[in-house]
Amino acid sequence: AAISACSKGGKWAEALQFLGELIQAKLQPRTSTFSAAVSACEKCGEWEKAILLISIMVQSEVELDTITFSAVVSACEKGSDWKRAVQCFGTLLQSELEP
Repeated sequence: AAISACSKGGKWAEALQFLGELIQAKLQPRTSTFSAAVSACEKCGEWEKAILLISIMVQSEVELDTITFSAVVSACEKGSDWKRAVQCFGTLLQSELEP
């Protein structure tokens, strides 16, 4: 809930701080938790952080979903990195998820 509130307020740094605290406490954040943090980054154009979160999700074996991918693509677009946005979208298409 705290990370979602940060996302709605565009507080990406605070969202990442909360997420980091969950991970340090050895709690396994769910897909929705990561998605909220990615959305917070997306709202502020922090595409590099959004991509980092996707990497952490993969390493942690947290399931990716279309909401998370969409937020990453949007973050890349807002950060004027259209090549990265296309790359992320291509990754989505190669996955078993539906865009």
